[in-house]
Amino acid sequence: MARKKKTAGEGNGAQKKPAAAKKPAADSAEAPDSENAQFGILAQFIKDLSFESPNAPMTLQVPGENPKLELNVQVNAIRHTDEIFEVDLALTAKAESDIGVIYNVELVYGGMFQASGIPDEYLMQLLYVDAPTINFPFLRRVVADLTRDGGFQPLMLDPIDFGALFQQNEDNARIQDLRADR
Repeated sequence: MARKKKTAGEGNGAQKKPAAAKKPAADSAEAPDSENAQFGILAQFIKDLSFESPNAPMTLQVPGENPKLELNVQVNAIRHTDEIFEVDLALTAKAESDIGVIYNVELVYGGMFQASGIPDEYLMQLLYVDAPTINFPFLRRVVADLTRDGGFQPLMLDPIDFGALFQQNEDNARIQDLRADR
């Protein structure tokens, strides 16, 4: 059985559509070329990870009363080339009780994405909503495994509405530019 050889653009999750004849715009302005728009994930990785349980083994035996959990999630986008972007999800989770810190988790989970032919007005939403939505289940699994391996019940994070998070923080959203040719 013969195998098909993959070209450089195949296998990264990017969807290619056959080229179609361009339709003229309703007005005299040129319509965006959405037929050639592509978005795909190239890689996922743990960029930074820290787990601390400063009061173990005491907190493993008697977790204490009045436990509380503080969670913080931030999304950062970094442009590496004109078409390659890094999107990082930075999560901090701190569990405390009346006897002190139970555990503290800090995780930066990154993804490399290729976005080509995407109009600028859609790029921010793509990087701050769609990319984190793709990466979140993997971050969630890392956090659950980490807390379980630390001797505690797995921390099962609820799904995050990155669309609502983006709407709340749209004024602060920006793409850090690391291109060498700027």
